Amino acid sequence: MNELPKFRVAAVQAAPCFLDCEKTVDKACDLIRESARNGARVVAFPEVFVAGYPYWNWMMNPFQGSPWFRKLYLNSVDVPGPLVDQLIKAARESDVYVVIGINERGSEGSGTVYNTNLVIGPEGKLLGKHRKLVPTFAEKLTWARGDGSSLRVYDTEVGKLGVLACGENTNTLARFALLAQGEMVHVANYIAFPFVKNYDMPDAIRIRAGAHSFEGKIFTVVSCSAVSKEMIDVLADSDEQVAMLSGKPNAFSGIFGPDGRLISEPLIDDEGIVYGDVDLNLCIEPKQYHDIIGHYNRFDVFNLQVNRRRQLAVSLSDDRPEPEHSADTPEDTGTRVSP
Repeated sequence: MNELPKFRVAAVQAAPCFLDCEKTVDKACDLIRESARNGARVVAFPEVFVAGYPYWNWMMNPFQGSPWFRKLYLNSVDVPGPLVDQLIKAARESDVYVVIGINERGSEGSGTVYNTNLVIGPEGKLLGKHRKLVPTFAEKLTWARGDGSSLRVYDTEVGKLGVLACGENTNTLARFALLAQGEMVHVANYIAFPFVKNYDMPDAIRIRAGAHSFEGKIFTVVSCSAVSKEMIDVLADSDEQVAMLSGKPNAFSGIFGPDGRLISEPLIDDEGIVYGDVDLNLCIEPKQYHDIIGHYNRFDVFNLQVNRRRQLAVSLSDDRPEPEHSADTPEDTGTRVSP
């Protein structure tokens, strides 16, 4: 067997063009190209980078936040759709893998939004998407829950790649489910979180990312959003709200190695791109100590079952055979017309 891949990764820490999905995708494409020019093969973007996080859920009551929810829905992304096509084109032209967080507009009907990560390959394909399993605390006012169908890793030229959004990286079973599928590169993306005084966001991210890397003997790429002055100007209409959104430190991006330590410079609060050089061969020897998906576990004692069936709003069945569609056969609309 040849040696395992070596490559460069980029973690983007940036603010979206808030609630403007077209401009934010344009910004993302520029950052993809910049990362590729600097040698990156994997480019990670923040949670719901397109086109922003529902900060109003933490700043005002649900009735005050409802008009903001409508703005977010109207600036959410259809998958598939033209904005996704634009991101795919940028990844293909730059020959990079891209993981990017979006607000995904549900196809179930107007008003459903998911916190979704897209995984895009350099060959010009959407490899998959992961919807956040459980929105955290006040996020439940905005996002529907994902399901286990997207709790998977992607077998790529740069190793097996997995992704979890923000608080999901606290979920030990979700992390183990990815490791047990052979994950070697993990993308953990977050939002800048300035609100809670007794909660240090950079420290919390370091703990989670370091733990996942150390436990799995893998590399973790952390990408976090930033809060821009423009976002504060748009969201805040009082000195109190300005102070809430201006709290620091609130963001951290960096790359962790299989010993749980940073292999890049940490980026705190400011916008920028952090780079790190990954050598997957460094994941091998530490497994002699702790291989929690192999010899360092007791599967006769512990058992994890993951339901990866897609959860649908409705399951429709019909007792009549489906018509064979042809060029002159109209699509079946599901409406039965009596003669």
